[in-house]
Amino acid sequence: MTGNMAGSTPDAPANPWRALWAMLVGFFMILVDSTIVAVANPSIMDGLGITDYDTVIWVTSAYLLAYAVPLLLAGRLGDRFGPKNLYIIGLAIFTAASLWCGLAGSVDMLIAARVVQGLGAALLTPQTLSTITRIFPPERRGVAMSMWGATAGVATLVGPLAGGILVGRLGWEWIFFVNVPIGVIGLGLAVWLIPTLPTSRHKFDVIGVVLSGLGMFLVVFGLQEGQGHHWAAWIWAVIVAGIGFFTAFVYWQSINRDEPLVPLQIFADRDFSLSNLGVAVIGFVVTAMMLPVMFYAQVVCGLSPTRSALLIAPMAVASGGLAPFVGHLVDRAHPRPILGFGFSVVAVAMTWLSIDMTPTTPIWRLVLPLIAMGVGMAFIWAPLATTATRNLPPHLAGAGAGVYNATRQVGSVLGSAGIAAFMASRINDEMPAAPSDASPSDLAVLNLPAFLHEPFSAALSQSMLLPAFVALFGIVAALFVLGGLGPRPAQARDDDEITDEIPAYGDGYADDGFDDDDYVEYEVDSHHRPAPTPVPDERDEQTEVIAWEPVAAPIELAYNGFHMDGPRSRHRLTDQSEPQPARHYRDERGEFESYGRHSRPGD
Repeated sequence: MTGNMAGSTPDAPANPWRALWAMLVGFFMILVDSTIVAVANPSIMDGLGITDYDTVIWVTSAYLLAYAVPLLLAGRLGDRFGPKNLYIIGLAIFTAASLWCGLAGSVDMLIAARVVQGLGAALLTPQTLSTITRIFPPERRGVAMSMWGATAGVATLVGPLAGGILVGRLGWEWIFFVNVPIGVIGLGLAVWLIPTLPTSRHKFDVIGVVLSGLGMFLVVFGLQEGQGHHWAAWIWAVIVAGIGFFTAFVYWQSINRDEPLVPLQIFADRDFSLSNLGVAVIGFVVTAMMLPVMFYAQVVCGLSPTRSALLIAPMAVASGGLAPFVGHLVDRAHPRPILGFGFSVVAVAMTWLSIDMTPTTPIWRLVLPLIAMGVGMAFIWAPLATTATRNLPPHLAGAGAGVYNATRQVGSVLGSAGIAAFMASRINDEMPAAPSDASPSDLAVLNLPAFLHEPFSAALSQSMLLPAFVALFGIVAALFVLGGLGPRPAQARDDDEITDEIPAYGDGYADDGFDDDDYVEYEVDSHHRPAPTPVPDERDEQTEVIAWEPVAAPIELAYNGFHMDGPRSRHRLTDQSEPQPARHYRDERGEFESYGRHSRPGD
């Protein structure tokens, strides 16, 4: 299983799909855990005697925070020690921590175990994306990335569904226990099917890890604890300090000449930058919307955890069912309208759901906007993953995978912290104060009196407007996506030959490193003869006569994207002394046309 396929990358195994399926087992499991707790939060609050919404939300935020911070470093660790090894270590840590979560008897122990879970997930995740980039040839990578993106989308939706069934039948502990057998199976598949890829030495940016970790923790802590401490001055100081650490992190990356944690040059690719913004937005939206929906379904509508999870099943079905169609569409159509449509549908569906979240709304009316949500997300996850990684050179695959996954998790962390602060604020404003002599059973969220359903649902409805608003930023990002399947970046191009990559879209070749203002004109001589030494032409000192060598492979489009009417042939410069790209003119006496920009003698 180590032979290379024709046209594949040097590291590609004979059947890369087997490795992909093996990696998606662990990837799916860790993403399910990002949202599976949402449906169990009310049961965890009652089971562990928690009365503070901020505290129970830390069960989710702690996992997401520990997941997000090491992702950047984990991508480099995979390049240094092998993505297969890091994947196996991460999955083993995650599986062991899942057992610890299920056995936790207090909320503090549960939060600690969730932190360890997040660390294991962080080691695992970047290895999936970087391995796909290395084992799949470019012409088949789009479908593979679509499967990766669809897995991310479906997992975040399946989490509450699986959690509802487990909590309703077995108890909240089983949302963690179920990971143990799946993790063991995933470890076996990883050892068997994932190929061992070449490694490279890396220096590790410890300062960058510390700065980014401190910045993320302080911002999330301030947002999540702000409402509980009435947004005291020290809360704002914590948030400002976090932003300061982030600023210092970016500055350090710009001056670090050894090997920065984030190579800032990857953001020169506009599609990569906009895809990172888009995946942060959808990560925020998915994480933020689950919390109010699950509380509304169980507290206001009186649904069991299983039935409340089934409420969002149509959303998962719609997203998963459309994934193959969207995957093929990504390789054939420009991603701009696809992403724009997806984010627009999500924003509309969120607003629609917010309007319908009342105590008297029938269940079937809630299903309709949730189906729309699933449709919108199907048009987001896979196109984003494909667009982000399309133009990444191989030597930046690990760093790019780490940045992309870290950005998605940053969006999820901010979504969890943001919805915690906003929902607590709306509940405090809408709900009457609890009496001082109330017993713990009276304060149990699942036993909320019927007369409080109206203000509680109003608070949750208002909370849904936050992810609806954030989804609008995804629309803005989609408007500026280039989406070109252009040639390789200039630093990866061979100077002495014209590459085979042809832009799929008219605007995809704009950033290929060519400068249209600097060129050399030359005349194409149609006679087959040895390549002569370039001699100046009498008509123009910048014109030189060179020979052309026919290449058997025909092409349908010229390099600049226009159809050719003449014989389909390609020309290779036999004089390689001038590395810059050249334009040429076609002599009126000649019969051959070549791609490029044409001019006539004397022009």
